[in-house]
Amino acid sequence: MHRTTGLGVLVACGALSIAVHARQAGPLSQQALDATKIEKVRDNLFMITGSTPTPREAFSGGNTAVFVTDAGVVIVDTKLAGWGHVILDKIKTVTDKPVTTIINTHTHGDHTGSNSMFAPTVDIVAHENTKANMAKMDAFKGDNARFLPKRTYQDKMTLGKGRDEIDLYYFGRGHTNGDTWVVFPALRVMHTGDMFAWKDAPTLDRNNGGSGLEYAGTIGKALATVKNVDTLIVGHSPLRTVPELREYQQFMNDFVAAVRAAKTAGKSADDAAATIDVSAKYKGYEKQRYKAAIQAIYDELGQ
Repeated sequence: MHRTTGLGVLVACGALSIAVHARQAGPLSQQALDATKIEKVRDNLFMITGSTPTPREAFSGGNTAVFVTDAGVVIVDTKLAGWGHVILDKIKTVTDKPVTTIINTHTHGDHTGSNSMFAPTVDIVAHENTKANMAKMDAFKGDNARFLPKRTYQDKMTLGKGRDEIDLYYFGRGHTNGDTWVVFPALRVMHTGDMFAWKDAPTLDRNNGGSGLEYAGTIGKALATVKNVDTLIVGHSPLRTVPELREYQQFMNDFVAAVRAAKTAGKSADDAAATIDVSAKYKGYEKQRYKAAIQAIYDELGQ
């Protein structure tokens, strides 16, 4: 396994819906602002709440982790364009230390949208595939290319040490082909990004290498490798637990199996979306994102 280690002072409904929201850098709605709060996760780790992409007027982007280290503040994901000052204002309520590092869990504009609102000196870190995906986005063209990740990794990267250690892992394709799992080992917390965004079918961004067929296996690798966590900051919903992630892996196994069976039976993707329902087994799960995920898996199976 390729490993990259950075030690010492730290100096960081579907894909179309995400792309549309990412372009909206206009006035922030009061509803979205009111819903965005900073919450203590554990000790020196906080979460600035995000939201799901609906309702649109309340959308701010993904959950942002705020890790206060001896050297400065490390944040995970920067929400939509225009939200940088809100992130900074929330951080100022818990520390006067500067933001030194940004970790982007993946390419989407609701997680990278405010990179450009931080100083160009801030270290930006992501998986190598995420940097390549971000470089294709209009938001990072021209002068804004300086807000692309400055450092990348292939399989694992470690930032800091001791209680300030952060471990970054890539376990394979799922939401995209560059999803980073961010582990704060001293606090037993992991940020999953959108590999676990909500209790529903995932967004499968095939344009950026996402895979429904490999999704459950990727989660399985995370569960098998990361043993020292009990709390999860997820992409777009409240704090979760490791048993909930394990349940989500099983949901994805069952969901993909149902989609495979429907395709084998000759059903169209629309017919499959009208008939597939695994919610009886998974209490509290929604079905808002089934149709897009089923179509993406049909497309993948057709290869």
